[in-house]
Amino acid sequence: MVSIMGLRDELQAEIAAAFDDDLSDAVNAFTGSYVIQSGWDPVTETGGETTVTYTGRGVLADYSVERIDGVNIIKGDIELVALVNEVTDKPKVDHIIAAPDLVTGEQQRYKAISVETDPAGAAYSIQLRRV
Repeated sequence: MVSIMGLRDELQAEIAAAFDDDLSDAVNAFTGSYVIQSGWDPVTETGGETTVTYTGRGVLADYSVERIDGVNIIKGDIELVALVNEVTDKPKVDHIIAAPDLVTGEQQRYKAISVETDPAGAAYSIQLRRV
């Protein structure tokens, strides 16, 4: 019986190899960011903000027309599939992701609407919406 840890490592190695070879034309680098409070003084309610940035690579794809319901997934939303071990921080809902537009290739800013991992914890599936 293969352990979850062994399965995750095996999946990540196979997907990374596909990213490097078979899917190399579809793989894009992306940058994620979020803002945290720093030096917050609860008495004066003042402090600064720090932007945390992280990177990764993954495959961007449009959602099929059948999945677009106009509520949870709207026209223009895209999906980013990225290996957990290749993302330098943990993506979360409301993070901003900068990635190439699927049509123009120009950098576009997206907001993470949902972030999930597969059962083995090897890959993220991130729903993105233009900001």
